[in-house]
Amino acid sequence: MRDRIVAGNWKMNNDFNETEKLLDQLKSYPEPPDVKIMIAPSFTQLYQSVQLLKSTNVSVVAQNMGIAPSGAYTGEVSPKMLKGIGVNTVIIGHSERRDIFKEDDNFLTKKIKIAIESDLKVIFCFGEKLEDRVLKNHFEIVANQLKVALLNLSDKNMMKIILAYEPVWAIGTGETASAAQAQEMHSYIRNIISSHFDSKVADNVPILYGGSVKPNNAKEIFSQPDVDGGLIGGASLNAEDFINIANSF
Repeated sequence: MRDRIVAGNWKMNNDFNETEKLLDQLKSYPEPPDVKIMIAPSFTQLYQSVQLLKSTNVSVVAQNMGIAPSGAYTGEVSPKMLKGIGVNTVIIGHSERRDIFKEDDNFLTKKIKIAIESDLKVIFCFGEKLEDRVLKNHFEIVANQLKVALLNLSDKNMMKIILAYEPVWAIGTGETASAAQAQEMHSYIRNIISSHFDSKVADNVPILYGGSVKPNNAKEIFSQPDVDGGLIGGASLNAEDFINIANSF
């Protein structure tokens, strides 16, 4: 059985005091059974979050990382720095990194390589823009993103990847892919993985959906056979909403 995962991407939100308040609220709820909960605070709140969540099963994830193990990369954070404070998973390829910071597939491939070499797990984000779906080339876009970034990995290293399909047109817009649209794409993604890796890999790599998941739509989306959870944005900033989503399997 594949892992069921709900990961909260806080983006550039929550200072020290706000983080403490939100995590205290989160800890006040019973942890959902058989669901892996993750939260991704900003760099400055990673260590604080690791310490506050020590008594729980909630994992702390980085939103990004640098492109090299060390060196003259002003403003960057290395995999070793993340691991040194207890962070073992990193998000790579989020649409905002692609759009705002112009991180393309080749650049992201280098990040994935460094992350895996540093024994970090990766939540790899990918997905089409609105114009791609309108032009009906969304499958081609997604296939190419996977091909460039992941399909050269070994079976062993692919098992360190959590996939997060995020249709860019549904992120922070209030728009959401229908459950049927999500399943159609997730099934397509799993078939791509099946054609390039051992069946054990294809059967066990989780595929998350990211795109305006809320408590009122999570159950329908998570009920789809190839949807293994969600990468949650805005709703993860509210402890009750986030836990309700995690209880939607």
